[in-house]
Amino acid sequence: MPERYRRDLLGHGPVPPDPQWPGGARVALSLVVNYEEGAENNVLHGDPASEAFLSEITAAQPWPGRRHWNMESLYEYGARAGFWRLMRTLRGRAVTCYGVAGALMRGPAQVEAMQDAGWEIASHGLAWVEHAQMPPEAERVAIDEALRLHVQATGARPEGWYTGRCSENTVRLVHEACTPLYVSDSYADDVPYRVRIGEGTQLVLPYTLDANDMRFAIPAGHADAASWERYLRDSFDCLHREGGRMMTVGLHCRLAGRPGRVEGLRRFLDHVDAKGGAWIATRADIARHWNAHVPPDGPVAALSDAPVGAGPMAHELDRDAFVARFGGVFEHSPWVAERAWALEMGAGHHCPAGIHAVLRAAFRTAPWDDRLAVLHAHPDLAGKLARARRLTDASTAEQASAGLDALTDAEREGFEQLNAAYIARHGFPFIIAVRDHDKAGILDAMRARVAHDTETEFAEACRQVERIARLRLDAMAW
Repeated sequence: MPERYRRDLLGHGPVPPDPQWPGGARVALSLVVNYEEGAENNVLHGDPASEAFLSEITAAQPWPGRRHWNMESLYEYGARAGFWRLMRTLRGRAVTCYGVAGALMRGPAQVEAMQDAGWEIASHGLAWVEHAQMPPEAERVAIDEALRLHVQATGARPEGWYTGRCSENTVRLVHEACTPLYVSDSYADDVPYRVRIGEGTQLVLPYTLDANDMRFAIPAGHADAASWERYLRDSFDCLHREGGRMMTVGLHCRLAGRPGRVEGLRRFLDHVDAKGGAWIATRADIARHWNAHVPPDGPVAALSDAPVGAGPMAHELDRDAFVARFGGVFEHSPWVAERAWALEMGAGHHCPAGIHAVLRAAFRTAPWDDRLAVLHAHPDLAGKLARARRLTDASTAEQASAGLDALTDAEREGFEQLNAAYIARHGFPFIIAVRDHDKAGILDAMRARVAHDTETEFAEACRQVERIARLRLDAMAW
């Protein structure tokens, strides 16, 4: 099996599935409060250095082996003041909390308030630390401990999971540890999607870094609440116009919980209420609705942190299966599919455009004699093979689509004369994607092309072969 590209750059494609949001809503709006305060990097927590991420301190750096008093107090603001301000602002709305286990354990009053308000509390991992360099076994231990503490703090296992500062292994390890209803360590789409992990699948509800108050804490961000509010409104209005999409707003107690920012959030929510058409729901409720209305009945891309294994998608087929499926796309020329199978492919190739691209690449890079053989493999239009019913099923259907199976004697004689003249001049059959033309158009093209020089006509015949291949791929079930 050739090395396969592990990422999925296609997803749902140009038209995402319609999730039929409740009440005819145009947008499913997810409001997420990240509760991290008390679990950030701190030598008091056994970490090697102080926190340096997402705060009011510009270009903060970790202080190895030392407490950073100013950084600590900024995080403390989130727990002491910002959380309660967001709680009041979001009162009566469905909210999901991404709760870091260490923060939940150190914030019992906040957890009680979340549960009294009916918030969903998803897991945000064990500690608000970087996981990128964490060995898989160490991360697995941290996930297990996060689950234990989450149950201890909330009374139940989390339905959702978002580590945030994750590694390439995080989604797989979380799935293996607890198979949550959803994970959100992705920013890859505007709607949920599924990935295959081993023999199972995992629903992914993408999170956001753009409609997120973290933009107040980085250089490429918002200077004030008005800028943030405008961005949130524009995002909501675009998704509302498109319909069937999901929007997430990411909030942090120490950032959006500041008085000069929370008013922008409040005005955005007023805009959502006035416009209508939003289903404001917890992420767990969105996941359950998606599972009910968009069941996983089609091929699902494998997770990208492990080699691509065997499966039903085109890039996962072994050579024999790939050739069996696509070997007839180029007329009587299975070698095109054989050579295409050896090229780089990924989940993004599991579509007509994707397979056409690799087949076309194999055809275009083949020696001239091999391409000429493909031209010779095509039958004459309305010729002897058609009369003898010896065409492939694809060619039979294609010629019938233009009425070439029901010619008068005079029409058939005209085609035969033009075919003979064309072959005599160029040395290969006249080829045209008949599904793009009617009978009269085909005759006009034959009369024009028979006069071309052979080099020009060879190139045109190859283009038509590729067009026929694309039309055959379009007709397949995907």
